[in-house]
Amino acid sequence: PGKITIIVRMGAEKLRSNLPELINAVRSEGKHVVWVSDPCHGNTFQTETGYKTRDFDAIRAELRAFFDVHDQMGSHPGGVHLEMTGEDVTECTGGESGVNQDTLKERYITACDPRLNGSQALELSFLIADRMQKRREMQA
Repeated sequence: PGKITIIVRMGAEKLRSNLPELINAVRSEGKHVVWVSDPCHGNTFQTETGYKTRDFDAIRAELRAFFDVHDQMGSHPGGVHLEMTGEDVTECTGGESGVNQDTLKERYITACDPRLNGSQALELSFLIADRMQKRREMQA
């Protein structure tokens, strides 16, 4: 038998209001699915200077909302998809790397979608690890 994966990407506020209803609908059908957050795609915008980018704080907020809703619903956050690279690019704004709209042009090299740089990806990885650890402690 196959597995069903539901990839959620809608921004933090929409996720907080819509994901519980979606989880309940899946439960009412008796389905077991893997819930995956894709916080990058729901948070893309174009700057005034024409750069397609994503804001780290919005991505982090969507990830937090994803974990918060699953905690509240007693469901399992099964995965996270990130658009990222280990390179020191300046394609997404925010985070500890300090990329802002003025510095996007310095190392904006994507041919398609903006990616988190190594520092931003690592920062989110620690957030995810911290949330998963807290979930384990709550369940113990």
